[in-house]
Amino acid sequence: MTLNQSEQIKQQIINQIESTFPEEKKVSAIQQIKEMNESELEEFLTQNNLIKSPGTGEEQCIFCKIISGQIPSYKISEDENAIAVLEINPISRGHSLIIPKPHVQEVSKETQEFAKQISLKLKERLNVKDTQIEESEMFGHKIINIIPIYDDKTLKQKKQQVPKDILESLQKELTIEIKEKQQEPIIEKKPEIISEKWLPKRIP
Repeated sequence: MTLNQSEQIKQQIINQIESTFPEEKKVSAIQQIKEMNESELEEFLTQNNLIKSPGTGEEQCIFCKIISGQIPSYKISEDENAIAVLEINPISRGHSLIIPKPHVQEVSKETQEFAKQISLKLKERLNVKDTQIEESEMFGHKIINIIPIYDDKTLKQKKQQVPKDILESLQKELTIEIKEKQQEPIIEKKPEIISEKWLPKRIP
């Protein structure tokens, strides 16, 4: 796990703590997550079934949890093959991730086409000159980054934290319906509530 991946995962967990923990426990819980080093974070994720445990047949990763609704996300679109969500630590405004629904190491042509459609919609709605589409991978799950280009930003540029209210507002602005195929309404699962048992006990 790289430092960049570690920071992304920490922010996902912190977002869930902020939306589910009682106020009096949020500060200490968030501080515990922030203080974890990479090995402690990986152990934490394994214990809570967020990544595959060595020697098991389970294939669970943070993106699979987002797909199932067990980890909250800022979804802006979806089709039968993938979902599009806002990156919570974006390089630029509107930076989005296309996450294939199956746990895959190769992106299908259908998902690539879906990414192109989302890219075009982002260009229209954000009035940017271009978007950059790049594939990346974490925990063996391939994803596609769509980065609106306002200047010379690329996937290698430094990411930035964005407040929850701004992401929620942007989500409403960018929600995109893909109408090529008629589908039955999808009932999303409610996010799994993180309880205090998620967090390791502090040593006095």
